[in-house]
Amino acid sequence: MKFTAGGEHRNAIALKGNALHVGFQIRAAREKQKLTQEELAQRIRKKRSFVSRMENDGENMTLRTLYEIVERGLGGKLKIEMQI
Repeated sequence: MKFTAGGEHRNAIALKGNALHVGFQIRAAREKQKLTQEELAQRIRKKRSFVSRMENDGENMTLRTLYEIVERGLGGKLKIEMQI
């Protein structure tokens, strides 16, 4: 299958949207637990600015970082699903 420049652009936009969705979910979970960004940052041994970046632009977030935020920081369970 050959991708066109327009297709690559659409894929990049979709990936960015998915990253923002993850960031919004992190923020919503943090706020639901009445945690500040600083408190979450302390739990995962990061700076508050790091938590802010992940909430606002999770595009470069690694799976390890996501795991730390969800499981150690928020006390949740991370479940990743692939659909092919």
